[in-house]
Amino acid sequence: MRYVTNLPYETKEEEHVTIPMSDGVRLSAHIWRPTSSDQEPVPAVLEYIPYRKRDLTAVRDSIHHPYLAGHGYACVRVDLRGTGDSEGVLRDEYLEREQADAEEVLAWLAEQPWCDGGTGMMGISWGAFAALQVAARRPPSLKAIAIASFTDDRHADDMHYMGGALLSDNLAEAGTMFAYGTCPPDPAVVGERWREMWHERLENTEPWVLEWLRHQRRDDYWRHASVCEDYTSVRCPVLASSGWADGYSNAVTRLLGNLDVPRKGLIGPWSHKFPHLGEPGPAIGYLQELVRWWDHWLKGVDNGVMDGPMLQAWMQDSVPPSTSYEERPGRWVGEPDWPSPHIRPVTHPLTRHTIGPGQDATAKDTTVTASEGGAAMTVRSPLSVGQFAGKWASYNAPPDLPYDQREEDGGSLVFDTEPLTEPVEILGSPSVELDLSVSEPVAMVAARLSDVSPDGAATRVSYGILNLTRRDSTEDPEPLEPGRRYRATIPLNGVAQAFPPGHRIRLSLSTSYWPLAWPAPKPALLSVHEHSSTLTLPVRPVEEPDEVPSSPFGEPEGAPPLAMTQVTPPEERWEVKRDLIDYRSELDIVKDRGTVRFEDIGLESGRRAHERYTAVADDFTSVGGETTWTMRFARDDWDARVVTRTRLTCDETDFFVDATLDAYESDRRVFSRTWNEKVPRDLL
Repeated sequence: MRYVTNLPYETKEEEHVTIPMSDGVRLSAHIWRPTSSDQEPVPAVLEYIPYRKRDLTAVRDSIHHPYLAGHGYACVRVDLRGTGDSEGVLRDEYLEREQADAEEVLAWLAEQPWCDGGTGMMGISWGAFAALQVAARRPPSLKAIAIASFTDDRHADDMHYMGGALLSDNLAEAGTMFAYGTCPPDPAVVGERWREMWHERLENTEPWVLEWLRHQRRDDYWRHASVCEDYTSVRCPVLASSGWADGYSNAVTRLLGNLDVPRKGLIGPWSHKFPHLGEPGPAIGYLQELVRWWDHWLKGVDNGVMDGPMLQAWMQDSVPPSTSYEERPGRWVGEPDWPSPHIRPVTHPLTRHTIGPGQDATAKDTTVTASEGGAAMTVRSPLSVGQFAGKWASYNAPPDLPYDQREEDGGSLVFDTEPLTEPVEILGSPSVELDLSVSEPVAMVAARLSDVSPDGAATRVSYGILNLTRRDSTEDPEPLEPGRRYRATIPLNGVAQAFPPGHRIRLSLSTSYWPLAWPAPKPALLSVHEHSSTLTLPVRPVEEPDEVPSSPFGEPEGAPPLAMTQVTPPEERWEVKRDLIDYRSELDIVKDRGTVRFEDIGLESGRRAHERYTAVADDFTSVGGETTWTMRFARDDWDARVVTRTRLTCDETDFFVDATLDAYESDRRVFSRTWNEKVPRDLL
């Protein structure tokens, strides 16, 4: 990244500004704005998240907010209620109170003498969720949003459930927020009230995984703040981006296809990162794109920001399997609209261990049918299938992408094409339609699409999961009748991928994918009836013009990052272990940032996350996940620490949550609470 100091506007910074809410709670804001805005008001751009502006996101914030401020904007970074230096308690994600607070923040910004009355919202992950959800509420000052790594569907396309199956990230991310939501404010900012504010958080927090498990179906809890329930509610322009290595690779194209406002989409090879910090690379000059976006929609500059393709996507070239990549080779392609007129669905029948020749799915005479007596292939996957799946969303620390799929295919039904005689490129969401039967009333299917090189190495390209009890409805699931034939469609995550000549395209089907997804109560035998089961690929003709320059984006730029010293080293670990005496398997993940010192405020901060997922043999009720977090903040004689632990286990009928929360001042424990609760399994 190129750090820029010579920006068009001289800026000023206000580190702690309190914004009053209607119920008396005050939120803490960090504001960067042009010095000239005292006389010449400018638009305001809000980033609204719970991840502690004073320390844990301070370095990242220092790169993009001063940069945008230096281009003529008041950039405002607000800690959500109950986080960082804001008052109150954060009780769950995306609640009505959170969104009402955001509207009040925007109204406050629009009324400031240094703001011209117009606002925008930006962010990644929670910040993008917030911006999209608030946009659907149509606050009068909000003129545009720019969002990265988000979803419009909280149930079907977030880290909670996928295809109605429970994701392990439901536990992992609940553990993250269990820790973040119970950290203390900084006494240097809030003064002597810090301890009172801290204990209010500690005493009013419970592990969010409990609430998320209480809603295993798509109900009003998930419909709230899911913009897909009413796309017409969004009336402002939207710049949406994500990455193919992210768990949120699907929502960009859904917004492009369903919104009727000015919109642009951008999908790179990245994990869960802003595009200017994108890993795997190449990262791009995203902040320059934001300046153009805000200049047009907040300042009315006629700069052609809406020219060119609606979607720009990184077409990924073939690569060997790896758990991390510095760069993903490929090229930028552009589509004028979405759905794109250039892309055609091509359907391949599944025959015994092969993928048949493709047929254009739009043609009238290519419907594949089967007789009731068609042959069937069967599989009952061991729990070991999934140990090399990586994370639901790649966070790139430690390396968390899927490894060689040959490690998984031994317990799967595998279908390969013949070696390709010419290149094939896909852009969009593949899907699998199965004519199937199962041996248990609750069962799941994981479908994986891989690029298989001539030497046999298999790189996962995309995947999808379906809880078969949700095959027709996630609102009203139904148990399966063992032996009865059903049709089920499994959508796979969106992707752009080039398959070269000599390679094969592989579809793998398994009945477990642990620990990425929680297994069914019992192992199930899956029968797939050939010929009447199909794989459909969104094929983009190779000869199709790319409609974008070979290098459509500038070099990544940003303001110089905040000074920070690494006091103790970080630790990263991702280990798969198998004990062949007691048949215990374990995935052990450590993400330890070490201790860092923020030199400008003299604060030391440390955070360590440890995830562990275990199982014994093929006992589907033996699976368990545990996440432990330690968060520490210290300055001079102030030393505060939070330790959280959440463990999720099960039997055939129930989930069991055991959690602890401990808080310390120096080495003295000042708060402790334990939870031991049971939540019934609901066809899950």
